[in-house]
Amino acid sequence: MKKLRILLADDHTVMRSGLRALLDRQPNLEVVGESENGRHTVEASASLKPDVVIMDIGMPILNGIEATKQIVNQHPAIAVVILSMYSDEAYVMRALTAGARAYLLKDSAARDLMSAIEAVSQG
Repeated sequence: MKKLRILLADDHTVMRSGLRALLDRQPNLEVVGESENGRHTVEASASLKPDVVIMDIGMPILNGIEATKQIVNQHPAIAVVILSMYSDEAYVMRALTAGARAYLLKDSAARDLMSAIEAVSQG
């Protein structure tokens, strides 16, 4: 079975490390890269060609919503899952309008993140 290729985008090193540790335990997932800002995430998406980008909203240089918009416009096959601390409906709507396929809060259960990754990878 082909592993899903994941790019992690969050400006907090500890958050990326925790996500990587969680995802590395999944036999069907492979973390292919990490990014600490939105511009680098757009560039890494082009070079690494992940199946899924797990994206934070509040990142330096280019925020996660704008980075999502650019990734989806340039690479429509890449699915973006927003993982954010913002529960405000305005953020959710902006992220989905930008092309994100899922929006989860950072306090979600790990199984919810796994379900979202699986769902967006299947369309």
